[in-house]
Amino acid sequence: MRIAQVAPLDEAVPPAFYGGTERVVSYLTEALVDLGHDVTLFASGDSTTRARLEAACPRSLRLDSSIRDPLAPHVAMLEDVRRRAHDFDILHCHLSYLPFPLFSELETPFLTTLHGRLDLPEVQSVFDLFPDAAVVSISDSQRTPLPRANWLDTVHHGVPENLLTPQPHAQPAYLAFMGRISPEKRPDLAVEIAARARLPLKIAAKVDRADNAYFATVIEPLLRQPHVEFLGEINDAEKPAFLSGALALLFPIDWPEPFGLVMIEAMACGTPVIAFDRGSVPEVIEQGVTGYIVSDVEEAARAAAQVHALSRREVRRQFEGRFTAMKMARRYLDIYAALTAVRRRITSGCRERTRA
Repeated sequence: MRIAQVAPLDEAVPPAFYGGTERVVSYLTEALVDLGHDVTLFASGDSTTRARLEAACPRSLRLDSSIRDPLAPHVAMLEDVRRRAHDFDILHCHLSYLPFPLFSELETPFLTTLHGRLDLPEVQSVFDLFPDAAVVSISDSQRTPLPRANWLDTVHHGVPENLLTPQPHAQPAYLAFMGRISPEKRPDLAVEIAARARLPLKIAAKVDRADNAYFATVIEPLLRQPHVEFLGEINDAEKPAFLSGALALLFPIDWPEPFGLVMIEAMACGTPVIAFDRGSVPEVIEQGVTGYIVSDVEEAARAAAQVHALSRREVRRQFEGRFTAMKMARRYLDIYAALTAVRRRITSGCRERTRA
């Protein structure tokens, strides 16, 4: 199958450090290549892939200080894909609703995986304008604000099976927070949970420019506490040791998380997750097996005291059974096949009516 993967340009595919959507696009692209498909990746020029790379800009926009309008390169890329749509059997976009106006009249079928939050009131009007745009959710909970959208399926994220693996540790000794420093991720609550549990906390996280003020005023003063160690961003090579050395990953989110890639990254390393009951969490974490789903700081601290009772081998086994990149790719291939079959039937019907 000739497949176009259309990625955001904010980060390289995959990102060198933090970056959820671009990382998932990379995992999916490489798995599709492994399965023998002809894949073209539209992404920034500093991306790395075994697919055919079509560079929409020289480097990721986050690293290019000359870019003042990040929307413009995305629009140019989408127009390039539109003009070349006949070269592909399927167009798979990861740019929220941006492709809808350009792609809705194409003969080549397209779908969009929605990676972000959908509970913003202004989003509804866009989906009302394009009710037939085919979309995929990354969790069932993500769909809640848009029940009338043209949902094809839910496909949970996946990580390459051997990218992150459990590392030998004499005894996991700290709690971990990993990802991004932002108000909705609540690293401040992670600090409080660790304090109440009387355990060290290591924070491996990125600070976006948009969150600099929050970091400086809310989080940075908390880092002076003796039980907290701030490591900054870490890359994939550093994640296995960091996660394997943790008693648990803390995920004290304060928003409807669409998926939460860090949860399955921890599971890949055999590390349980203690997460607040928001968004996708109940779909990812199995209570008392891969971690604990909690409602507040006190409950999280109690969970930290008993997390050693969970089998880290079983946590890894659950990851292998549910959240690998190959499982994700096969789910998407089923969706591609269904969409192209519908398109063939429509095209065939139109030709028959024309001949009649």
